Amino acid sequence: MSSSSTRPVTVALVDDYDVVLKGLAHLFDDYRDRVVVAEIDANAAMEDYVDVVLYDSFAQPESDQSEIAGLMRNPRARHVVVYTWNFQPDLIEEARRLGVHGYLSKTLTAAALVAAIEAVNAGEIVISEQNRRAPSAPGLDWPGKREGITDRESEILALITQGKSNAEVARLTYLSPNTVKSYIRSVYRKIGATSRTQAVLYGVSHGFAPDTHRIEHWLGGP
Repeated sequence: MSSSSTRPVTVALVDDYDVVLKGLAHLFDDYRDRVVVAEIDANAAMEDYVDVVLYDSFAQPESDQSEIAGLMRNPRARHVVVYTWNFQPDLIEEARRLGVHGYLSKTLTAAALVAAIEAVNAGEIVISEQNRRAPSAPGLDWPGKREGITDRESEILALITQGKSNAEVARLTYLSPNTVKSYIRSVYRKIGATSRTQAVLYGVSHGFAPDTHRIEHWLGGP
């Protein structure tokens, strides 16, 4: 799609984690002639009228589709896109049943993500192909990244910090209980925790608890 003959697509970014959304917003820094971030909503209601809402699934209850359904009903959002690592077929099917206009992988490069958003804005339904869990696209951020915590470990620690049990974490992430335990052991080693209480206290003090924050007019956006 040519950027010279059309205005940039306006995008709102939605998730409960400020650091996650800021990292995502920076992916568009070199594409501001094509995509402009209108607002960033960390656990706050969307206020702008935008072309596309990009819903980041980090540490969100993906099996509970109420927030996506709420975005679909929001008259300020022309299109709603889920941005995720999790490509379980039933999650994709439920998202499509709710009417989302895109289901995009966090493995996409910035250029591919921009192209997908433009396609959605042009009226296409875009579903990324995802056959395996691959590393996140360069430039994304998450709590603990600078301390060597992987994206998936970070998500699991965030869910623990929210008070979720191992069984709930497994259900929300579509991982087996043994896989969840393996991730938790790895996180404990990295943060020096020997108990769940210590892990939660670490999470609360290191950005793993949900934020309540809105950033409007990101880098001079509308």
